[in-house]
Amino acid sequence: MTINDLRRLFMEEISTEDMTAALLEVQSAWADKGMELLELATGWRFQSRLAMREYLDRLTPEKPPKYSRAVMETLAIIAYRQPVTRGEIEEIRGVTVSSNVIKQLEDRGWVEVVGHKETVGRPGLYATTRQFLNDLSLTTLQELPMLDDAEAQAASVAQRVIEFEGDQAVAVDQVIDVVDTSSSEEPASVDATDNIENNEKTND
Repeated sequence: MTINDLRRLFMEEISTEDMTAALLEVQSAWADKGMELLELATGWRFQSRLAMREYLDRLTPEKPPKYSRAVMETLAIIAYRQPVTRGEIEEIRGVTVSSNVIKQLEDRGWVEVVGHKETVGRPGLYATTRQFLNDLSLTTLQELPMLDDAEAQAASVAQRVIEFEGDQAVAVDQVIDVVDTSSSEEPASVDATDNIENNEKTND
């Protein structure tokens, strides 16, 4: 809930400053409990702590979706370089981006087209969504670490996805070596590999 929504519960008799102070007090009071109060992009939310996942997974034994290396690379590029076109993503990755990769991120609600670049063909400009910020427990994109290295950027995003989806969401080797822009493979062959990887994944 947003601060304004919370204030409406009290007929707006409580100021924004007092409401924020009260939320911080609640946040502190729950610091050593299994739930935590977080401020996210769309407001404040109670959620279970990562340490509780072991127990909650016993109630919902379904495994989280696995994300391929291509998906994590693409998500990281959009998160750090947005807004970007598909062609710009391909230029950074050095390989063709599979349509399945973009579709998976769109279906997950993490990226969307926010406009079109004024150039030949007016390609769509991709950016991350508020859902992406909420799921990765971010208030703003500025909370992502400032990294110049593409591999480090992808690893940073991958780690947050792991924390959100669970330890099985992304393989460890994908975090360690999530970007390889020096690949000597031709774009077409890599695109085919991306398609195979994404056909095997399970959509959320």
